[in-house]
Parts: sequence; C-alpha cells; structure tokens
Amino acid sequence: MKVDLAIVNAQVYNTFIKRFEKKNVFIMKEKFYYITAEEIDYYQVSEVVDAKNRYLVPGLIDIHMHIESSMTSPSIFSEAVLTHGVTTVVADAHEIANVFGMEGLEAFFSQPSVMDTFFAIPSSVPSTTPELETTGGYIGVEEVKQLLKHPKVIALGEAMNFNGIVNEPDSLIRQILREVQSDRPFMPLEGHIPRVSGLELAKFLYAGLTADHTHQSPESIYEKITNGMFLEFQKKSITPENIQVIVENQFYEYMAFITDDVMADDLLEGHLDANVRLALSCGMPVEQAIYCATYTPARRMGFQDRGAIVPGFKADFLLIDHIESFTIGAVYKDGKLVHKRGTDIQFPTDKPAFPKDFYQSVHCRALTTEDLRFKVKKSEKAIVNVIQISETGTFTEHVKREVSVVDGFLDWENSGLALIVVMERYGKTGNIGYGFVDKALYEKGAVATTWAHDHHNLMVMGTSSEDILAAQKQLLDMQGGYVVTQAGMVQAVCPLPVGGIISDAPIQELGSQLKEVRQAMIKLGYRNSNEIMSFSTLSLPVSPIIKITDKGMMNVRSQIMIPLVEGE
Repeated sequence: MKVDLAIVNAQVYNTFIKRFEKKNVFIMKEKFYYITAEEIDYYQVSEVVDAKNRYLVPGLIDIHMHIESSMTSPSIFSEAVLTHGVTTVVADAHEIANVFGMEGLEAFFSQPSVMDTFFAIPSSVPSTTPELETTGGYIGVEEVKQLLKHPKVIALGEAMNFNGIVNEPDSLIRQILREVQSDRPFMPLEGHIPRVSGLELAKFLYAGLTADHTHQSPESIYEKITNGMFLEFQKKSITPENIQVIVENQFYEYMAFITDDVMADDLLEGHLDANVRLALSCGMPVEQAIYCATYTPARRMGFQDRGAIVPGFKADFLLIDHIESFTIGAVYKDGKLVHKRGTDIQFPTDKPAFPKDFYQSVHCRALTTEDLRFKVKKSEKAIVNVIQISETGTFTEHVKREVSVVDGFLDWENSGLALIVVMERYGKTGNIGYGFVDKALYEKGAVATTWAHDHHNLMVMGTSSEDILAAQKQLLDMQGGYVVTQAGMVQAVCPLPVGGIISDAPIQELGSQLKEVRQAMIKLGYRNSNEIMSFSTLSLPVSPIIKITDKGMMNVRSQIMIPLVEGE
C-alpha cells in the first residue's frame, strides 16, 4: 500500500490517555492512517521524516477569535498563525460585519487560506441596539437565516447584549437565538457574560448560551463550570490562581484555550501557542494544556475529524522540539509541511482582494475647536461623569470629578482628565458622543482610531484641543487606523484603509506600525497590560461598567445614558 508520509521515532501525544508514547505515524491522503510502535517495512512510503524523539502533537484549534483584531485579512492571517501551530480557527467576524454587514462577511468567507477557517454567525451587530450605537452594517433574523445555510458557518458567535438576553423576550438577540435553535438545534451558542453570577447566570444559561470567554476569576470559574458552562480562556484569564482552580478540580474537560483578540504586533511573537506556554508557566501539566488546545475545542465545536492523532483524522500536527517550553519545530497541515522553525514558508495565496469602496468608508466631517468647548451653567466648578480605566484588562469604573469653569466653559484641558469624542463615521446621522477619561493620558497629546469596538466609529481621546484636531485630521486623511499626536505633530500612525479596521500590508509591516503606536501611547502615559485593546474597547457598550458610543456615555448593565456634566 502506498503511504504519502511517515513520521518515525516520535513521542506521539495520545489524547485519550493524555500521555506521550514512542510511535511511528503513517499518513495517507491528508489523513492519519496508522499509528504504531512496530517497525513497519511493508509500506511504500513516499517520504520518511525521522522525528529523532521529538514530540508530535495535534495542530492547535482556536474556537473563539476575531481575525480583524489582528487588523489583517484572512489570507495573511492564515500565513501568520500557521507558524504558531494553529491549523484550525472558528472566527467570529463581527467587526467587519459591523462596518459592512453581509458584504463584509462574504468578503471574508471568499478569501483563500491554507489554515482551515470556519466562521461563527455574528449575533451582535450591533452589540446592543441601533438606539444605543450606530453601525455601518446590521445582522438581523433574515441575515441569520442566510448565514445558517453557509457551509463555513458552524456556530453562533458571542451573544453580548446581556439585557436583551435576560430581560427582553422579543429583543433581536432573543429572536436570533430562537431562529438558530429551531434551524440548527445542536449548533454551539457562544456567550459574552463578564461579571455575571447567581440568578442572572441561570437566566443566561436558560436562554441556551453555554460558553463564556470573558475575564474569569477563581470564583467565576467554579460557579460557571459547575453550572454546566464551557469556559474559553484567553490570555488575561490564564493566571496562576485561575489555573489552580482548574487543576485542583480536574476541570480540563470543560475548558479550552482561545485567543479572542491578538494585536498585529503581538501576532509576530505568538498566538494560541503563547497561551499554552503561559498556562504551563501557571502550573498546568503539559499533557493537559495540549488537551485543552486541541481536543476540547474540537469537541466543543462538534468537529469529528481533528483534534487528536488517530486513524481517519486530518493530518494536522506539530513537531515540538522542547516540550517544557512548547517550542514548535515544524507545522504540518493536511500532512504537508507548511512551516519549519528558522525558515519562512511561502504559501500560494493570492493578495487579499476587497471591493474598492471598502477603501473609502470613513465619512465624517473634520472637528473644529468649537466642537471641543463645553458651555455650562456653573460659575466656578462643575461635576462631570468620567470613565476610569484600569491598568489591567478592559473593565472600567464610573467616577465623578470636579472641573473648573472659566468664562462659562469647562476648563477640561487643565483638569487632569482626557476628553474622548466618538463621531458617527458612516454618513448616517453625524452624531458626536462626548466623555471624559481618567487614568489615561498624563502628557499633552491625543490618540485616535477607527478600530473602536464594535461599532468602529471614529474615536479620538486627548488632553489638548490642538492634538485632538491634529489626530482626527490625520485619521480622516488616511481613511482609518490609529494615530498618536503630541504638540500638534503626528508621532505614530498605523493605516487601516480597508473599512478603517484592516490593512492589506504584510504582517511584519503592520506589526511594526502598530508597535510604534503602542510605544507612542506609552510615552503619553497610557498604562495598561494591552494599551491598544484598552483604548479601543472604551467604545464597547457591553463591557463593564461605563463605555461610550456616538450617542454618548452609558451604563453598560442598565443601558442608561450618562450625561457629560451633572445637572446640565
């Protein structure tokens, strides 16, 4: 019998006993054919690779992630993450859907990739309602019906409108859930439920949502898993105390590692493999970490052909040089070598193709000085509502601050606060939302972006009018991306001309540009474990506790708008 490839003398990971065994692996027609400890000489083998006692593990599977968070196209993303051992992803493309709707999704679905790319239906476009935020696209029940027929769609993406899920039986998200549960009753339904427990958690589960990927604590892990919820651990949830709960309670069957969002500059260093290494450093045994990056995610998504090294499964696998540090030596996709450590493999993918109008999507006017002046009734001091950021994660707090009043106007430039402005950018309403931010920028300057979760309107935050105006102008000129200004001068840019959220440049160039933006933000005093994500999620109205859209600041849980100035 003719066999395409044999990997001999390998320490093969056995998923079902979670141990390594010295084996030879035979591959035929892109699938594993036979795994044995015997020396077989009666196969006609086209190619033999001596693993030299290296470790052979299944390809990594990331079941909750957003390609757009890496600010690149599916084709370029595939090339980048294959080098990190990721052979299958389930992408929730709700970012491109928020900008372009179904047209944006079709543009993503049609792009070629060596890695297997499946998709989850964006369930939250917009993340709340059109009354609370303006988006370019919209995914309703009719669009969901169309997407359920697409062969690449295998899950419902994260349902984020908590209020609509638990308190409004006829909300859009409840209608979408009913449609999916009726048409595809066994489809995995993904949830987004930060800081939810008790009866509210029960209501969320009762609606049919059975997974959560948000920031976890030891208490939330125990409560959610013991209530039947599957947990997906992104980087910020992989901590020693969280891993201890998993290990002590043997919760491995009920969790998987995912990435959710990986910025383009971070993608140059690692992807899901980096989260595996982080879990190892936090005390998880390597055999269990591999299990939770391969088999449990495959099982969660209903894959019947990957996630383990057994006959009949897809021959997606890694050769690991050093198991303790999870150092990847080679990556194989469908039995073919696609990456070898120390070399660059060129994949036969075409340059990303997007419609021409995707490159001209930012439609709002230039700000003026008058837009940044706020007349108030108070004569000396005014109380303003403020978004206070944290140095870790994306959660915020609602605080109030006193700001001096000079000649009837807020003297915000001397308040120690940053002004944040969100402008509707789709040419629909011209809305402008205003807010103040504490613990953001400590120097005079500004940061601006069109990559504003999830509505992707134009957002600019600064401590001086001069810098806010300069940053916004540059952003308009380059049709989206990130800009940092100081003393009225542009310090760093990262152009994202495709819908204001994606670059078609090589990932190395994109990563370098984003790194410069990050460093410029740090120079202005921005402090967070992920500066880019922290800033970009100030506009995400489903992430606790207070955020801002083009309609203004709002309490995320109650969805009640919050005025800029108290008593005005």
